[in-house]
Amino acid sequence: MSNVENQKLVVITGVTQGLGRAMVDRFSELGWIVAGCGRSVEKIEQIKRELSNKHDFQVVDVSNDQSVHTWSETILQRYGAPDLIINNASIINKNAPIWEVTAKEWETVMNINVNGVVHVIRSFVPAMIKVNRGTIINISSDWGRNGEAMLAPYCASKFAVEGLTQSLALELPKEITVVALDPGGGINTAMLQSSAPEYVGEAPNPESWSKVAVPYMLSLTSEYNGKSLTCPEVR
Repeated sequence: MSNVENQKLVVITGVTQGLGRAMVDRFSELGWIVAGCGRSVEKIEQIKRELSNKHDFQVVDVSNDQSVHTWSETILQRYGAPDLIINNASIINKNAPIWEVTAKEWETVMNINVNGVVHVIRSFVPAMIKVNRGTIINISSDWGRNGEAMLAPYCASKFAVEGLTQSLALELPKEITVVALDPGGGINTAMLQSSAPEYVGEAPNPESWSKVAVPYMLSLTSEYNGKSLTCPEVR
């Protein structure tokens, strides 16, 4: 394996808060090298201070193709092809009917939630194909399978991720797996607090979720290629 000291490498986008931040801790505990990115300079510096320097955290805007490409070149040179990619970075629109959503907000949601996934795939997956291994997990949502009022931009972006995943699965060599993964209902994050605060009280926190979700992710095999999956319930 080309990774440093034969450790496994996971690439995670959107690591500065919520599910991404919790997943970083779980993979670190398991001894993986984490290559993570986020848009906030302050939060990236904070996560660097909190975790050992064996990991690699960089400020990257996934909606910017050149930014992602530059990041991927650095990661691939330092560590080799990732064993796992988790396309986690996403944002949600402010609750509103679609005709009240501005063009700018629509574009921002699509650029991060859809184009960001594509940029990461285009930048990292060719290296995975060369070594003929790896898994790609595109974080989706139940709102990527069922529409929801006042959240059309977010729903449309996650429906796009589902379709992208199915198409990519048909293009990859059989040794590489890609799935769309619904975290499994609402998780108590800033996103849920913004979009559906009525569910916050009963929602698990990211820490609890990650302790169930990460083992589940690591159990996925090629038989799930192209599937729309849902994380097990947090009990």
